[in-house]
Amino acid sequence: MTIEFQVEGMSCQHCVAAVTNAIREHDETAQVQVDLASGRVAVESAQPADALKAAIDEAGYTVTRVTSGSAR
Repeated sequence: MTIEFQVEGMSCQHCVAAVTNAIREHDETAQVQVDLASGRVAVESAQPADALKAAIDEAGYTVTRVTSGSAR
């Protein structure tokens, strides 16, 4: 399933790596695409959105919106 997160607090490539690594700690096979300019993080994962949101929160970033898409 594709899950999109709107994330605040990302400002550089280090932030992109931190968010990506935090997600992959919960699902090492997750496909993660981060759009730094818009703050959008799209994740293709079988993990529940709540678990991935918690991982992003624990990495020090704020998730302001979560949108679940369809399974691919």
